[in-house]
Amino acid sequence: MYAIVEDNNITQYINYPKSVVIGDVRYPAKIFQLWTQSEKEAIGIYEIIVDKTNYKDPAYYINTDSSYTFADGQVTESWGTATPKRLEDEDAVDEDGNPLLDKDGNQIINYGLKTGKKRIVKQQASGLLAPTDWYVVKATEVADYSVPSNITTYRADVRAKSNEMETQIDACTNVDELKALYEYTEQDDGTITRPLAEFPKEI
Repeated sequence: MYAIVEDNNITQYINYPKSVVIGDVRYPAKIFQLWTQSEKEAIGIYEIIVDKTNYKDPAYYINTDSSYTFADGQVTESWGTATPKRLEDEDAVDEDGNPLLDKDGNQIINYGLKTGKKRIVKQQASGLLAPTDWYVVKATEVADYSVPSNITTYRADVRAKSNEMETQIDACTNVDELKALYEYTEQDDGTITRPLAEFPKEI
């Protein structure tokens, strides 16, 4: 992406090579491929440098809109300070601070990141348990049938890991701690692990 700078002001953005008019001269699109950087800059065409120093993972942060500046012979796209998304749930209110209620008169809740992450954990646990649910159903309907011990152990382990994950999520005091739970890193033994607990392998 390029910008046209005239009198030290950015006057136009160019997303793809095309014919451009600068001053009274029209330049063909091919100059973007054929001309050197210094040749393009000599007529005011600058490749935009992207500075993502302040840009953060949008799953955890609200980023500002980007802005463009021209300084020291360079056009830079950058972002302002990102705002962490809310961790905890909170009651929804209107502009006057009054509670927002649903059609049944119940308080509307604005859910935080923790609730969203725990919902995913519950969905994953449910998905892992579903294929073995029939063992449990059969045991309730057939008097002389018992769920195999390996199935019972597996299902208990899934639930235990689900609870462990939710406890880890609840213990986070800021967004960076929550984000770090999901970041995989290579260990000394060559394994790739993350701080958040892992579900047992499916059987």
